[in-house]
Amino acid sequence: MNSLRIAIIGGGLGGLTLARALQVHGVGATVFEREASAAERPQGGTLDMHAESGHLALCRAGLEAEFQAAARYEDQEMRIYNKAATLVYEDAEDAASGDRPEIDRGALRQLFLDSLEPSVVRWGYKLESILPAGNSAYQLQFTASRPETYDLVVGADGAWSRVRPLVSSQQPVYCGVTGVETGIDDVDRLFPEIAELVGRGMMFALGDSKGLLAQRNGNAQIRTYAALRVPEKWAASGEIDFTHPETARAQLAALFAGWSPKLLGLIVRSNDRIRPWPLYALPTGHRWEHRPGITLIGDAAHVMSPFSGEGANLAMLDASDLALVLTQSADGDSAVQSYEQTMFTRAEIAAAGASESLNSTIADGGLEALVAQMSRQREN
Repeated sequence: MNSLRIAIIGGGLGGLTLARALQVHGVGATVFEREASAAERPQGGTLDMHAESGHLALCRAGLEAEFQAAARYEDQEMRIYNKAATLVYEDAEDAASGDRPEIDRGALRQLFLDSLEPSVVRWGYKLESILPAGNSAYQLQFTASRPETYDLVVGADGAWSRVRPLVSSQQPVYCGVTGVETGIDDVDRLFPEIAELVGRGMMFALGDSKGLLAQRNGNAQIRTYAALRVPEKWAASGEIDFTHPETARAQLAALFAGWSPKLLGLIVRSNDRIRPWPLYALPTGHRWEHRPGITLIGDAAHVMSPFSGEGANLAMLDASDLALVLTQSADGDSAVQSYEQTMFTRAEIAAAGASESLNSTIADGGLEALVAQMSRQREN
């Protein structure tokens, strides 16, 4: 197996976890990332690492100490409000001792990058084509580079994967909900009332088939998503002028007319980084017929709505499991098949839960449904 030439397409958390897990076992791989550098764009909000998936992958990758140094165990609270800003559910008891500590996505990505040999990640490599090269190998052509041939190509390139079409004709479909992302910097000093509203963790405010979802990030930042049931192309309709932040804040707040001013502070006090995120998902139970030399991990394999909280955790567990079977088997192709069957089963369960949670939360009766769901999880 050690002689396999392995290409990982995508330098997100899944691709980097795979590269690190292989490196720990003395197996080389090359990560091809289309972005020019790790600093090209913000990496998104905070993530809660689950003991049985993301955290497990970090431990297997030998990064437990580094993770513990960056993790925020104190940010595991959950609060749910109605649109009048009345607190209807809170899970704050012993939050700091829970098993789902938070870490900012960018910090987690940098943790992996710092652990890899400098030559592992190639920046600025946009995949142009993948062509069979005989004996289950594939020739990869990147922009402005010579073709290279690999025995195993792993698609870790997200929802709109360029690798997926080699094994599946499925494409993500719109979930019916768009989240408009906003943020508040230095919240504890500038807006202590908003800091108190959100608390140390995640906050939901629900009503009218809409939601304001806020999460505490590191460095005293609050990141908020205004969840709306709108058409797929709504963001381009002009209802919100995303090119002018001041106008966009007023227009977005107007969509929550009748909501408490306390909650609307999450919008009107936000910074100028305001952008829409239409939610997409592959069909629940997405699978493919195994093809030697190609496989997928993370969102490339099973993108789902973020309402499961599983996306990054599953991507990291996919990567960790794939590395484990590859390094333990003399037959790389059989190892990949074994990984795929395990991944298909757990991804189907997670995707079904994500779909159900999204459809029940951003809906009539969403407040009651989420409180009931959280209460059941707390009891278990």
